[in-house]
Amino acid sequence: MMKFKAFLLIFTFIYSFSAFATEKPVIRLGVLAFGTVNWELEALKNEGLLDTAEFELQIQKLANPQAGKIALQSGAVDMIVSDWIWVSRLRTSGEDFTFYPYSNTSGALIVPELSEVKTLQDLQGKKLGIAGGELDKNWLLLRAAAQQQSINLNDSVTKVYGAPPLLNQQLLSSRVDAVINYWHFAARLEAQGFRQLFSGKELLKSLGISEAVPSLGYVFKESWANEHKIAVNDFLNKTSLAKDKLCTMDTAWEKVISLTKAKDEKTQTKLRERYCAGRIQQWGDAEKQAAEKIYQLLRKLSNNRLTGSSESLQTGTFWAL
Repeated sequence: MMKFKAFLLIFTFIYSFSAFATEKPVIRLGVLAFGTVNWELEALKNEGLLDTAEFELQIQKLANPQAGKIALQSGAVDMIVSDWIWVSRLRTSGEDFTFYPYSNTSGALIVPELSEVKTLQDLQGKKLGIAGGELDKNWLLLRAAAQQQSINLNDSVTKVYGAPPLLNQQLLSSRVDAVINYWHFAARLEAQGFRQLFSGKELLKSLGISEAVPSLGYVFKESWANEHKIAVNDFLNKTSLAKDKLCTMDTAWEKVISLTKAKDEKTQTKLRERYCAGRIQQWGDAEKQAAEKIYQLLRKLSNNRLTGSSESLQTGTFWAL
């Protein structure tokens, strides 16, 4: 009996140690309830990528981007999708958040198919819908591109700020002449016959920046990531692989179509096209230097209101995979 108890004690210890040793770190990811990140998270599951993952994933749905920032800063989640300008600003105040690219698709300037607006010059005197408010990065970059042509869009257009879906409705009902909106809302307009006048990438090229600089990325604490480096890097690699599968395998895409909330094939196709155009193909020193150029443009145009007082991007803003 004593030998049996000893054996049972040893077996229990070995089993407990083994279970502890193989326990995977948990990544608590905060995502917008209807955000495009959900597409690749679904693909992670559908395509079996979680079967070999070095992490356990817990997903927390968020009502809006601000809720995500609050959740991350309060420690309620470990990771969200946001932008590197915000990360740099936080690091200025002593925080240790960092950023890894998710997408380089940002926004687009959309006009009706038969609109007389064909250049930035033509926007003058028009009513322009602007998503994201007066400090929206797409709006600031549009102003910068116009300034190169000696056009002051800030004074020469009638600005209409509003939520992205509301602005789409404003354009559909001809209450505005053009909108600069986030990419997926712009894609839905394109599918209905509207014309993309400028994409975010084209605006950057007009400003002398040819590199594809990511607009959005996964944001998390650097100290936390250093403690769970294998899990974090595996997550970043696997989500990138999931996106590739959505863009190259029709069967993978078909499984997430319902998440797009697009009821017609034309809209579904355009959303996939624009989504896949945002895949990160290159992320190195050239892109990071280009990000610094964008930072300087945004800092000047926003009079430090968007970027904060720092004269340059903070060291550590970008996570090294």
